[in-house]
This record gives sequence, structure tokens and C-alpha cells, in this order.
Amino acid sequence: MSAFEIKTAEAENDIRHCFPVMQVLRPHLKDADEFLTRARRQQAQSGWKLIYVEDGGVPVACSGFRISEWLSWGKSLYVDDLICLESHRGQGFAEALMQWMEIHAREQGCQEFHLDSGTFRLPAHRFYHRLKLGITAFHFAKKIGPK
Repeated sequence: MSAFEIKTAEAENDIRHCFPVMQVLRPHLKDADEFLTRARRQQAQSGWKLIYVEDGGVPVACSGFRISEWLSWGKSLYVDDLICLESHRGQGFAEALMQWMEIHAREQGCQEFHLDSGTFRLPAHRFYHRLKLGITAFHFAKKIGPK
């Protein structure tokens, strides 16, 4: 198991505490209030959870995920967000989050573990391949209205 302590952000202050890290991945989030509002809505609608790792009491990596059931995959854990600050990459923080989520998925009876990654995020793809995740599908999208 990981040498890092994985924390779950459930309280309002914990979610806000993760905003500076999450904003690196999701720059369209304008402030911690918007992040908290979206986080709470996703928690209520789909059971979204936020986990994080700190260095010196400050979050340096976090991940948002949900467990659900799909006709195509069965019960699965889906990683919505995974980000580690550039200053802390290569030190095992993101890998600790991924390992924690995989163990959690098994404990919850999931059959699969999924995530999408932007086509331009080549370093992230190398990281996912190293963790034995394979490219199994193409994700198609189109904007149909305001965010």
C-alpha cells in the first residue's frame, strides 16, 4: 500500500482546500465557491467523491471519481479527475491515488476501472500505460450549449 495518506474531502473546508490543485486540471472553474457547488451537486446526483494527498499540510494531488453501473461495463469505478501539481509529479502522489481507487473499486465489487484523458495529455497517457491501463475506446464529444 502507499506511503502517502489518502484523505477524503467531505467537509466544505476540505473541498475548498483542494480547489487550487483541481483548478490546474479544470481552469474553467472560476473560484472555490463554484468548485464547491459543482462538487456538492455531483455528490448528490452520482455519488462523486474527492480524494487527495497533501505535502506539508497542502494538497498536491487530487482525484474525483464515482462508482456506478453501466450496461457496457457492469459496476465500475470511473475517474473523472486526476491531477498532481507539476512541482510534485514523479514522486508517487498520483500513483498513490490511483492505487487507492483501484483497491476501493475491488472492495466495492466493481468489475472495471475507467477514465478518459485528453488526447493532448501525452505524459498522462504514459503514466496510465505504466499502471497497466489500456486504450479501449474513443470518446466523442461536441458542444451543444453553454457550460
